[in-house]
Amino acid sequence: MAGNQIKAEKRNVIGKQVKGLRREGKVPAVVYGAGLQPTAIELQSREAERALAHATGATLLDLELDGVTHKVLVREIQRHSIRRDLRHVDFLKVAMDQLIRAEVPIELLGEAPAVKTLGGVLVTVVQAIEVEALPADLPDRVTVSIEGLEKIDDRVSVGDLKLGKGVRVLTPAEEVVARVIYQVAEVLEEPKEAVAVAVEPEVIARKKEEEGEEEEGAEKPKEKEKPKEKGKGGKPE
Repeated sequence: MAGNQIKAEKRNVIGKQVKGLRREGKVPAVVYGAGLQPTAIELQSREAERALAHATGATLLDLELDGVTHKVLVREIQRHSIRRDLRHVDFLKVAMDQLIRAEVPIELLGEAPAVKTLGGVLVTVVQAIEVEALPADLPDRVTVSIEGLEKIDDRVSVGDLKLGKGVRVLTPAEEVVARVIYQVAEVLEEPKEAVAVAVEPEVIARKKEEEGEEEEGAEKPKEKEKPKEKGKGGKPE
């Protein structure tokens, strides 16, 4: 894999002073790794943008510093949250004769027939795999064709990926990369409205009738006896 060239200079400006560096069209960065102490460096913004536009964490780059070329990988890229221009870059120097672990992104190619003809939905799960290889054998990305997904529930797993010799995949083989599933219709539950229940006249009449029967069966309070009128002689008649 041919390396992409990028030039760098040692950087003396650190901390908050890097704001002025960015105004000059430069990007602060740092390089560290095999046989190299962490070194603050600066890059030309336009050149760095071109070199890193399509770089992944497994893309081998040629970093030229003080007349010496170092083989490096990009470990971290920081961009402005709105403008998306480069703010800072971390480079890892690698030894070409030592195995290294890296995360390689997966790129899906083509169109799944099960999506096109059967109305299925393509679901992507694993979007990058972890591999181990010599730096020169590292693929910067893995391309996968999904044109073989002809039926619902067809899938591509990590174990189906084809990588070059000398590359060992560390991600479990059974992990799913892409899968076609049935399209699930979204069912919106309508709010339940209050329903007025009409009471039939027969029910009302029966209820009143039952209440009337209860009143008739109830024991009536005893009336007080009226005192008998007294006749002549003061005795009651």
